[in-house]
Amino acid sequence: MTTATLNSLSRASSAYLRSAMHQPIQWHEWGPEAFATAQRENKPMLLDIGAVWCHWCHVMDRESYDDPEIAAIVNEHFIAVKVDRDERPDIDSRYQAAVQAVSGQGGWPLTAFLTPGGKPFYGGTYFPPQDHYGRPSFRRVLLSIANAYKDKHGDVVEQAAMVENAIVQAESFHGRGGRVSAGVIQSIQESAFKMFDPLHGGFGSAPKFPHPSALDLLIERFRRVASLPGGTRQPMAAVPTQALDRLHAHADG
Repeated sequence: MTTATLNSLSRASSAYLRSAMHQPIQWHEWGPEAFATAQRENKPMLLDIGAVWCHWCHVMDRESYDDPEIAAIVNEHFIAVKVDRDERPDIDSRYQAAVQAVSGQGGWPLTAFLTPGGKPFYGGTYFPPQDHYGRPSFRRVLLSIANAYKDKHGDVVEQAAMVENAIVQAESFHGRGGRVSAGVIQSIQESAFKMFDPLHGGFGSAPKFPHPSALDLLIERFRRVASLPGGTRQPMAAVPTQALDRLHAHADG
């Protein structure tokens, strides 16, 4: 491999970013140069946030970002920026809030689409190479976003403003204390029990992204119930035996 075949990530300080230096994507690192290029060329930005420990980040790299046809679409219509979540948790935190506001879920890989000024207007996590898992193909998403930015620019700007407002609200609540009603906790618990897969483990159907906050809540609830006088588990009686065993194993670990 010669330096002519490498993208700019070959000079990155992050080992995770350097692992993508062979990809045909014209990646940029996060910084003024990327934003200046997007503004000069009037292109939306594709932001990919991942980490070396993220399985689905490597899957999406292999399935999409290594694909020359996908790369050609990205290079033509977007300014692509790749971020190491462990190196820049501040960037990840902000855009996680944005994608959660748009799609209702977050995680890694984080795939966000931004205006040249860095304001997010659409996003998601993993997108498969073909329509699958109830998710649109990455190729279809890229082309749809590119067309919307060109033909419905006013709608994109309006959406970006709405998402920005959601981020501001999320950040204004960050760090605040408060009480959560028992009914809300019970609803989350019951929802998790219904989604639990006793045969293969995890929650929901593939791809099963982990939900650490929900697991933390369930483990904490298990600890509280197990510590009641007599060790009664009546408040969690609705949970399948397999789920209790798995939660017990997590708590013991």
